[in-house]
Amino acid sequence: MSQVSRDRLVVGIATLLLWQLSTAWLKLLDPQLFPTPAQVFSLLAEDRQVFLKSLVSSVNLLFWGYTLAVLLAVPLGLVIGWKRRLRLAIEPITNILGPIPPIVYIPYAIAILPTFTLSSVFVIFIGAFWPLFINTLSGVEALEKGIVDSARTIGVSRKSMLINILLPGAMPHIVSGGAISLVLAFILLTAAEMIGATSGLGWYVKYFSDFADYPRVVAGIIVIGAVVLTLMTLYRRFTGYLLRWRK
Repeated sequence: MSQVSRDRLVVGIATLLLWQLSTAWLKLLDPQLFPTPAQVFSLLAEDRQVFLKSLVSSVNLLFWGYTLAVLLAVPLGLVIGWKRRLRLAIEPITNILGPIPPIVYIPYAIAILPTFTLSSVFVIFIGAFWPLFINTLSGVEALEKGIVDSARTIGVSRKSMLINILLPGAMPHIVSGGAISLVLAFILLTAAEMIGATSGLGWYVKYFSDFADYPRVVAGIIVIGAVVLTLMTLYRRFTGYLLRWRK
């Protein structure tokens, strides 16, 4: 076990001990709001089928929203970043729409689109799109002008320019934007589920909070944290493979 792993294990054990000490042993916290670790872990096992169903529902929405954002934001960012005139024309729209918090679209999307699934995918797509798109633009702009000019001089085709020159050059920026997009997409997913869903991890937390069942609320929060940690770990490994040439 590496030193980092040992340090993380120590921090985890210390956190559990502090939780146990403040709730079960010394009873420093309100037991109605702050359940003991034994209560929460018992519910994690008891509700495992509900958590599994909720996880499948949440991951399905996240997959479609995030995948659509990647498929649209990256190619658009490469093309618009490459064409300076087009980039300057699009810049005002990017500056206006990019900073708008995507969560404001949730009520509107639920009211307009025919199903909750479509409205959730749309909101996740919007939230994930802008960080990816803007970072892709920045990655193309950061490329050395001489590289692009040299490729043009030797007659590289448009397709080769985009795939073999611009995409690898902008990849570090795309990876950074993708990480931000993934976290934001999960936040929006949870928020949307808390507003209008009948399943999902966000729905689980909201449903039991309405009944003041805080042990289950804490259990749901722990599951959400574990899912986010798993997704980000997988993302870092995947992007580390994509950027292996940098090593």
